[in-house]
Amino acid sequence: MVTSRVAEDEGAERQRGETEPELARRMVTSRVAEDEGAERQRGETEPELARRMDSVVGVLIRPAVKDDARAIADIYNLEVETSTVTFDLRPRTLEEQEAWLEERSGAYVVLVAVDDSGDVIGFGSLSPYKSRPGYSTTVEDSVYVRRDQHGRGVGRAILEALVEAAKGSGFHVVMARIVGGHEASIGLHSTLGFEIVGHERQTGRKFNQWFDVILMERLLDGP
Repeated sequence: MVTSRVAEDEGAERQRGETEPELARRMVTSRVAEDEGAERQRGETEPELARRMDSVVGVLIRPAVKDDARAIADIYNLEVETSTVTFDLRPRTLEEQEAWLEERSGAYVVLVAVDDSGDVIGFGSLSPYKSRPGYSTTVEDSVYVRRDQHGRGVGRAILEALVEAAKGSGFHVVMARIVGGHEASIGLHSTLGFEIVGHERQTGRKFNQWFDVILMERLLDGP
């Protein structure tokens, strides 16, 4: 019956002159809309829906361990050398990356995204926002995804897990500092409740250019 229904649907599309790529896009769009609608009917919230869809992708989010240092460095160093998503100018050595992991224990968590093969395909962290004690209830997030994994929802899964970790540790605010023009990161943070609260002009310099920085903030539940 399922095969027959698919054949009927495809035949109908062909009668209307729809091409195969157009048919594929329509069927995917329709299936996503039906799935999301079904979840809403069961009362699933948006974060719950996001987590479920991430699990379909086959991505596990877990705390980082020392053995993840090499994969984290590989992801990060490519951005250091070729992009402006970080203002670091020198790649990290393996020893430096291991030290960075050791420094971020407890509430200042580092999470990794792992695929079905066990490969680290992205990571994120919570870091102190400022060094003075009065800022101790505020953290800053960072999210990096291996480039061949962009567009799969990996960054969203990591950021959502970081927000939940920040809540669980009793933090009040999560901040994000994003290079101006990085619309993908700004959009990702916006979908998870972050708001733009500041615009620093030409505060970063890399590749002999000046760059603006966008400040985004999310207030967490609780005191």
